[in-house]
Amino acid sequence: MAKVKVGLVQMTCTKDKQENLNKAIEQVKVAAAKGAQIVCLQELFTSLYFCDVEDYDNFDLAEAIPGPSTDALSVVAKELGVVIIASLFEKRTQGLYHNTTAILDADGTYLGKYRKMHIPDDPAFYEKFYFTPGDLGYKVFETKFGKIGVLICWDQWYPEASRITALMGADILFYPTAIGWATDQDEETNKDQYNAWQTIQRSHAVANGVPVVSVNRCGFEQDGAMKFWGGSFATNAQGRLLYLASHENEETEVVELDLNETDFFRKHWPFLRDRRIDSYQPITKRFIDED
Repeated sequence: MAKVKVGLVQMTCTKDKQENLNKAIEQVKVAAAKGAQIVCLQELFTSLYFCDVEDYDNFDLAEAIPGPSTDALSVVAKELGVVIIASLFEKRTQGLYHNTTAILDADGTYLGKYRKMHIPDDPAFYEKFYFTPGDLGYKVFETKFGKIGVLICWDQWYPEASRITALMGADILFYPTAIGWATDQDEETNKDQYNAWQTIQRSHAVANGVPVVSVNRCGFEQDGAMKFWGGSFATNAQGRLLYLASHENEETEVVELDLNETDFFRKHWPFLRDRRIDSYQPITKRFIDED
């Protein structure tokens, strides 16, 4: 397929899991009405971002995948004929949890899941308390509208993750994400952090010659201490911004991606074929020193 229309759903969340799911479903319908063929929801969209505290009660938010949320979204995917990328808190078994994204094909089929590989532990982002690192490796999914690669939030900082996913044949890289600013932070730092976040992801598009779609939440959480910075965006295969959301508002937008551009840019800027794969063995070391 030469061109595909992707929907980005940037929204605020509440404490009510069912309310958030219903809201996301309504926005999937809005995106589909605008022509979207693939709709990406933000990271952990069924809840507030609970990883700001280490609280055992928050494990009650987790669910099986497939499970109730994927069942509900499967019905919607089939009804609308759209692919849905759904980031959820997975309960794998008693005491074992993952930050996981499920993929529903346009006929409602559950295609599988990707478990977040890189897990942060920063102030207000205590994800290591909740999530076991992914053990499925990097994944691509063959959907009705193309082969998609899905990574999650903290994965966005790692060129290794995007490279491997692209080398597996991904036509598009999707990043459901949840990242924001501490509200007591100065504006210059805010700008620097957002620019770093956007730049690293656009660089994945450039280095791999594939479009990148990043979908972030927005709104104030953590009793006003955190402002999730929105700023969701989509790029073409050369990293050119095709859409950029605001930092404040809920937005559901549809962007058309030309997948033929990958071949064009890889021909004219042959970063992929010029890779010296024979020289990359040291990349598997933690640090290149004598130990």
